[in-house]
Order: sequence, then structure tokens, then C-alpha cells
Amino acid sequence: MIEKVRAIKPDELGQLLELYRYLNPDDPPLVMDQNLERHWNQILADPSLHYLVIEEDGKLVSSCTLVIIKNLTRSARPYGLIENVVTHPDYRRKGYGTGVLKKAVEIARLNNCYKVMLMTGRK
Repeated sequence: MIEKVRAIKPDELGQLLELYRYLNPDDPPLVMDQNLERHWNQILADPSLHYLVIEEDGKLVSSCTLVIIKNLTRSARPYGLIENVVTHPDYRRKGYGTGVLKKAVEIARLNNCYKVMLMTGRK
């Protein structure tokens, strides 16, 4: 499944936000306006942020975010933080979530991270 994982494309913000509805159903929807577009472009331009996705049937079905955080301990090696892991309910239990997580860990290792942490919610 890891071979299906790729970086998100700039024009996929709407699909990502739809997928996030399954992550936090109580969050109010974001308004697609110039402020959000500017925010999204800043995210995409940040080399420490990695938005990973799997696409199936023409839509995003799984995603996670990896942040590489600079550090002054452990020989100044960075560490990775994985957050916002979500898979569309129709695609769960098929290895998609595992695929995006494995790719995130691989990217963290390539960035010389000394550790990777997965942030989880109540579930």
C-alpha cells in the first residue's frame, strides 16, 4: 500500500477538507476563501510539512500529516510528529491508514529524525 502514497497536490484542498469531516465531524466547515487559500499555500510552501494521501476511485481516501521539527537535543537531530490520520469509512481495514503512516515514518527517517511520534485522539 505504501507505493500508493503520495504528496497532496495543491488543487486537492477541497477533497482533503471533505476527508477531514470523518476525522472531526463536529468541526465547523472551513470557508473556501482567499484567507484559506493563502493559508493553504503557506502550508504547501513549508518544507517541514508533509501532507500524505492515497487516492482511489478518483478521490482522496486516506491522509496524514507529518511535521519535521528542528531540535537542539540528540545531536541537533529533528523529530517527526504525525497528526490528522484519517481514512474514509468506506476504505477502512484495507491498509490505507497503515500505508500513509509507513510513508510518514520513511520520510522522517530520510530527514534524520531520531524519533517519530503519533498524536492520537480519544479513539
